[in-house]
Amino acid sequence: MFHILRKIILISFLSFSYILIAQEKDKSSNHRLKTNTLELQEKKITDEAFNLLNHNEDKKAYKTAHLLLNKSKIKRTLINANLILAHYFNNKSSIDSSLFYTNQALKFNVIDNDSLRNRLYAVGYNLLAINNRKKGLLDESKKWHLKGIEASQKHKETELYYTHLHGLALIYSDLGDYTNALKLFKQCLDYKKQDPEIILGSYINISDIYSEWKEFDKSNSYLHKAKILSEKNNNYQGKAVVCISLATNYQLQNKIKEAIPLFNETIKIADKNELPQIAIIARLNLGKILLDQNKLDEAKIIFTSALDDTVKLGYLNEQNQIYNYLKDISIAQNDYKTAYHFTNKSSEIKDSIAHLQKDKEINELEIKYKTWQNEKEIKVLQVENKAKILELKNNEETLAYLNLQKEINQKKNENKILSLHNISQKKASEITSLKKDQLLKTAEINSEKQTKKITFISFTALLIPIIGLLFLYYQRLKTQRLLNQNEKEISEQKIISLVKDQELKLIKAAVKGQDKARTKIAKELHDSIGGNLAAIKLQLNSISTKPDTVENIQKQLDETYQQVRDLSHNLIPEKFSQNNFSNLLEEYLKNLAGINNLKTSFSAYPKTKIDLIADNLQMEIYKIIQELVTNTLKHAKATTIDLQLNYIEDNLNILFEDNGIGFDSQKKEGGIGFKNIHSRLSTISSSMEIDSMLKRGTIINIDIPLNNSHFKTNT
Repeated sequence: MFHILRKIILISFLSFSYILIAQEKDKSSNHRLKTNTLELQEKKITDEAFNLLNHNEDKKAYKTAHLLLNKSKIKRTLINANLILAHYFNNKSSIDSSLFYTNQALKFNVIDNDSLRNRLYAVGYNLLAINNRKKGLLDESKKWHLKGIEASQKHKETELYYTHLHGLALIYSDLGDYTNALKLFKQCLDYKKQDPEIILGSYINISDIYSEWKEFDKSNSYLHKAKILSEKNNNYQGKAVVCISLATNYQLQNKIKEAIPLFNETIKIADKNELPQIAIIARLNLGKILLDQNKLDEAKIIFTSALDDTVKLGYLNEQNQIYNYLKDISIAQNDYKTAYHFTNKSSEIKDSIAHLQKDKEINELEIKYKTWQNEKEIKVLQVENKAKILELKNNEETLAYLNLQKEINQKKNENKILSLHNISQKKASEITSLKKDQLLKTAEINSEKQTKKITFISFTALLIPIIGLLFLYYQRLKTQRLLNQNEKEISEQKIISLVKDQELKLIKAAVKGQDKARTKIAKELHDSIGGNLAAIKLQLNSISTKPDTVENIQKQLDETYQQVRDLSHNLIPEKFSQNNFSNLLEEYLKNLAGINNLKTSFSAYPKTKIDLIADNLQMEIYKIIQELVTNTLKHAKATTIDLQLNYIEDNLNILFEDNGIGFDSQKKEGGIGFKNIHSRLSTISSSMEIDSMLKRGTIINIDIPLNNSHFKTNT
């Protein structure tokens, strides 16, 4: 069991890979960027986002990347934005999200520059390999590292080559091939630029291999080097890994008293710095120690805590281990029903891993493809050789034909000289006759000039009054155009006033409905609940004389509770209780587009989670979005509205954008609409950021923190 745990401890580092992308892209397209101001601005923004990731300001980088995805149309910017999000989710161990954005980046990778395209592929392959390894799909991870090594070698990308070499060494180690793994890790130590991340990872993983071989002195010596390097660079992840490796060495030597404090320290560092994978490994080791000491309840708590994280992060191998541990604990406690449940869970996880692993099929397809490609290249070379032989034969025939043509041309030239002599004699006679014709034409031309002069004077006399009439007609058209423009402005003002009148009618109708609801609530409270409470009060006064009164009071309390519950449910509009919230918002925007000739777009991710938000909170969010739309219709003169809802890490993000006239968000005081929105947001402990400038449109970003109480339950 320790052997399996040791393999999971091995980690890889990738902080430098996306910085490389930003720097090299600038080198390969420096001349073009100088002539494109927009691309320069977006490159500066992406560089800042990459820098934020390096300095642990992940949320700012996340927001910047999302804004770029929504606004930019430049392929390189879109690639970088997707890579930023892929690294963000990889750091958060959100495997599926990281894989999604990595594949999006590779989809956009259609850059003409071969070197840059291969470099981007190498970075994308590294992300795919790391995420698949975290899911326990080692063969799939190995495939992407091999493809990354091929892409980086093709254009001599040293940094990316060693990144993939380090990743491949990790896979060999996970598969138990420690000899090859150690060989590759020591090659990484020879990296000339001495990148601290790769060096630190190699120290730690070499230490783990020596630990597997029970050579603990060598293992601790490499851990000592890793500890010095991680403290020098203030690398919390390195500190956590060094700590857990030392603890595991003590555990393997059966020095449990020394191991337990180090495992607890590892959990503390990992939880504080959001390193869930390391925290899971530490809890697994600590739980195993408690299990060996027969501290079953404490071990069960540790394993259950680790299980929640592994399910959330999609770590299949770790889930399987925990289910087996929990099964052993249940058997030891004679709880065979629970043990059977955990056995079934373990079997399901094993089936999932077996289904996802496709190493044999992948290798066979790869060999077939390479064989087919080599055969194709041989056939192409054979065809090219035949074509060259035919070309040589054609050249010989062409040369013979040219010699024959040369002889024919010589004979033709002799005939041409005789014919030219005859032609020159004919032309001499023709020149004499042409001189006579020229004298006659000169007389005709003089006569035509006189006629044209008279015609021009007559035409000018007629043209002047026509020009005057045209000028008057132009002035009339100009006046008519101004009148039409004024009428159009008056019509637009009438339409705006009609829209506002319609909105007022809707508001009045809503107020009227609220008044009816209040009247109904007051009536229910007075007639039903009030009557029941009065009856309960009278019965309480007589409880000492009538023993059966307690049972009647209990029945009336149950009835009153049910009436209050029914009344609270009736207060929530049917459209929120009977429809999916995402579909409700999408339908609202579609209807809005049909009425106001707007272009609207809506997206929600993930829809299923957003639709589970409690009805009362859905109603507040719906009213906030209605207020934003109303402000846009009244003031912005926008033609497009874009609404996005994203649920990420217990936080609902609302991104509302229009292309209207905008406003100065720092100078302009908030109107009634924004005051209403701020009031609603304060009731649900939320925040709003406004980004707007004149003639640029408006972007509004709202963050709503959520917990389990904000979602619907089965009751």
